[in-house]
Amino acid sequence: MAKATDEKAYSIFDKCTMDEIHREIQDVYLSDARPWVVGYSGGKDSTTALQLIWYALEELPPEQRQKPVYVITSDTLVETPVIVDYITSTLEKIERAAKALGMPFQTHTVRPKTEETFWVNLIGKGYTAPYSKFRWCTDRMKIQPANRFILDKVADYGEVVLILGVRKGESSTRDQVLSLHQIKDSRLSRHTSLPNAFVYTPIVDFALNDVWIYLFQVPSPWGNDNKKLFAIYRNANAGECPLVVDETTPSCGNSRFGCWTCTVVAKDRSMEAMIDNGEDWMMPLLEFRDFLASTQEPDKKAKIREHRRRGGFVSERNGQLIRGPYRIKFCKKLLRMLLETQQKVRAEGPDPIIELITLPELEEIRKIWRTERQDWEDSVPKIYRDVVGEKMDWIEDDLGTFTSSDKALLEELCNDAGIPVTLAAKLLDTERQFYGMSRRAAIYDRIDAIFHEDWRSEETVLADLERDVETMN
Repeated sequence: MAKATDEKAYSIFDKCTMDEIHREIQDVYLSDARPWVVGYSGGKDSTTALQLIWYALEELPPEQRQKPVYVITSDTLVETPVIVDYITSTLEKIERAAKALGMPFQTHTVRPKTEETFWVNLIGKGYTAPYSKFRWCTDRMKIQPANRFILDKVADYGEVVLILGVRKGESSTRDQVLSLHQIKDSRLSRHTSLPNAFVYTPIVDFALNDVWIYLFQVPSPWGNDNKKLFAIYRNANAGECPLVVDETTPSCGNSRFGCWTCTVVAKDRSMEAMIDNGEDWMMPLLEFRDFLASTQEPDKKAKIREHRRRGGFVSERNGQLIRGPYRIKFCKKLLRMLLETQQKVRAEGPDPIIELITLPELEEIRKIWRTERQDWEDSVPKIYRDVVGEKMDWIEDDLGTFTSSDKALLEELCNDAGIPVTLAAKLLDTERQFYGMSRRAAIYDRIDAIFHEDWRSEETVLADLERDVETMN
């Protein structure tokens, strides 16, 4: 297949027929026993790739299409609700059609572990809203879940072939990587990081127009309406956010459907366009997302972020303090705002039980606040009850916990002794966590690490930095 040099003039269909495209897919499928894992994001490119594979395999006799084809999609738990609904219904149709027609397709949704979700990291641990130089979300929420699934299949079968709906010209970095890892005399490339995983890109030589021409002219084999997909793109002014399996995969860009919480872009033009096209109920989501983005403004950092990093040390550059995670007080505000946003979209949107944050995430945030951030007030159940109006059955700690009155007493004692209250609370929490264990050797290392943290107050740190700058000048 020739490489596209002019998007307007070039077309894959000038170079080869649909039968030839199908035949290539069939040849790759039949060339070995390795199962296929198809990355499906619901967008135009991955839909085109999946349709081509479906029709190509459908032409094979049943005895030749026994090798499984796993269709995986990534749910970060903060996907735009409109897209979640579309993908969920599509996966259900694929499952039904595959069973009815005896096709070897199985659908799976991969999700981040609870301790790695967006809200657990942002609200629980205090990670700041992602931006271009600190995009902590991609690896935790997209790459790792997809790779866990792929590696599970590698463990089962020895090797797998990963099918990606990527096209040349979308990312110069990915173009270079695909070329670098291409296997000689093969349509496969080696995966950049996963051992025993290979990559096949059936639409790599498709132009953008080819994708839409194909989707308009070839009906969905599982019963979707491809014109509805086009309407989603049109209404969202969106580009595709692909299944991300490594760091060379093109990012979602400035206009995309993906995470509604994305603050890597300056404005979420995709969600703005959806609202302009009638999805008014999404306005609270956009307002919350914009508030998160505003926390990156320099003049707000001192008010909402700790002066120490998560590891307990102070970081500076050129005499300027590099601030750490959100203060727990601000995290509590974010949780309250998120639950209020959830209540609004439940009342105004099409899904009265939509969950912007799940109960397991709330439990994990609660645990982090109580064990790592000394939230002796146990704020999560209180905030949830205040906003949602429901009293949940929260997990009880068998050892018991410190209370807000204990915290007040500790603050009084520490102030009298000139000891940082957080230091004392952290030591007490550490002892409580190790209480009753038969082997307690690790507690000494933990206590030693706590004492080696930088316990200077913020005022002292700023004064020391100012003095250092004056000395240097």
